[in-house]
Amino acid sequence: MIALVPAVVLVPLLGAALALVLGKRPRLQRIVSILALVVVVAISAVLLVQVDAEGTLVMEVGGWAAPYGIALVVDRLSALLLLISAIVLLAVLVFSVGQGLADGHDETPVSIYYPTYLILGTGVFNAFVAGDLFNLYVGFEILLVASYVLITLGGTEARIRAGTTYIVVSLVSSALFLASIALIYGALGTVNIAHISVRMGEIDGSVQIVLHVMLLVAFGIKAAVFPLSFWLPDSYPTAPAPVTAVFAGLLTKVGVYAILRTETLIFPGPDLNWLLLVIAGLTMVVGVLGAVAQTDIKRLLSFTLVSHIGYMVLGVGLGTAEGTAAAIYYVVHHIVVQTTLFLATGLIERVGGTTSITRLGGLLAASPLLAILFFVPALNLGGIPPFSGFIGKLALFEASALEGSWLAWTLVGAGALVSLLTLYALIRVWSLAFWRSAREVAEQHDADAAAAGEDPVRSGHEPERLAAPDALLAGGTAPVTAAVQVQEAKTTPRLMIGATAGMVLVSLVLTVAAGPLYELAARAGESLESASYIASVFPEGAP
Repeated sequence: MIALVPAVVLVPLLGAALALVLGKRPRLQRIVSILALVVVVAISAVLLVQVDAEGTLVMEVGGWAAPYGIALVVDRLSALLLLISAIVLLAVLVFSVGQGLADGHDETPVSIYYPTYLILGTGVFNAFVAGDLFNLYVGFEILLVASYVLITLGGTEARIRAGTTYIVVSLVSSALFLASIALIYGALGTVNIAHISVRMGEIDGSVQIVLHVMLLVAFGIKAAVFPLSFWLPDSYPTAPAPVTAVFAGLLTKVGVYAILRTETLIFPGPDLNWLLLVIAGLTMVVGVLGAVAQTDIKRLLSFTLVSHIGYMVLGVGLGTAEGTAAAIYYVVHHIVVQTTLFLATGLIERVGGTTSITRLGGLLAASPLLAILFFVPALNLGGIPPFSGFIGKLALFEASALEGSWLAWTLVGAGALVSLLTLYALIRVWSLAFWRSAREVAEQHDADAAAAGEDPVRSGHEPERLAAPDALLAGGTAPVTAAVQVQEAKTTPRLMIGATAGMVLVSLVLTVAAGPLYELAARAGESLESASYIASVFPEGAP
């Protein structure tokens, strides 16, 4: 069983190498990429069952015992995130395969896309099993390289500009993380996380605070917490729909995972809990205010992504077992639901030709299936009972109430307000893009053009004819009136619909199985306790 631990990293890495060799055979590339992620899903499921039943698995690479060798550690948290991440990566890959088969590969050349996508998965999985800070840094760097390639696919001006911002910010974060590792090694003589936890008490408290803040800033940039989140809303929406979906679902969560490890293992004391709670509140509020002000669905969802990172940081900042369990559950929920919403938005863009809610209308009549695929995760993210979003937020609020400080109670109020504003922003999208008719959109554009003294036809507001999405699924061309035709109508492949529907079902499973899943999250939080983690890595005692 221990041999499965490195397999979650090696399988996608070898798959990427094989996909690169098969660069001129796209069909084989697709098969290799999908099979690699299917294998990782299976391995992750086996690891989760094994770890939950028998405890943490530790593999010493090359037979070198920790802390001198590289230790790969899979506890309940690692195994749970490995499984969820692999499922998300597989679903988004299937979505992108459907898009590529329908449209060709001018926007996302497969000779580059599939290998890079698997490299991205390698970085995610490596970060989750890293037992030392340097190996965690390597996982982040693999992510950085792969994500820069993916975010600039197609080479458009907007993508290059967004990619440049993304890479600069990420390099700053990486440099700060690497400097932190160097200082920790200089002070403690180790980079093994369990060993650091044992030795951290040996150094002066002021030095501990400096190291703590440096790591929090480095991971805070990657997690996109306020005020370090400025780069995200401008970077993610420019990428192709599948890339945006996987970025939104996974990349920031790797930063949250690193914060979880830092706060529970390296610095388990309450010294900076108040700071984390303040950051959590500001991240929630500033993010949702940005979302409410948006008219583009991708940018709106990017701001809600920032906002909901605040909920996770809230759970960590409470510094209690209940808070940690709630944060873990919310991380799993948000990975699935945020990815699903971005996939649904990709379908909206394909059907309506735009993601601007001022130009969309009549989508409910045109495609009831698409309406459901957006509506269910939107309610979930907004925290409507009985969905997993409501369960996760309720758990966080209960944990805050148990903590009992005035700051925790303030964040309960802020979290409730943010949830309502999130729901308002998403229902606004629903009301404008799905519920109102296309005729209303056309009339509004005509009125706006007339008020500006423009000719509606010349200003581009004349109603056009688009193909109804449900008819297109069956290969038909039934016409439907739309307000503005931004791009030529495209068919919507069943693979894209199926991948999005599959993610909606996964989000519903999180609701139906909320009890067992939350219990697993609670056990995962217990395995994060420093004494338990140290005993797993050093069963005979730390050197």
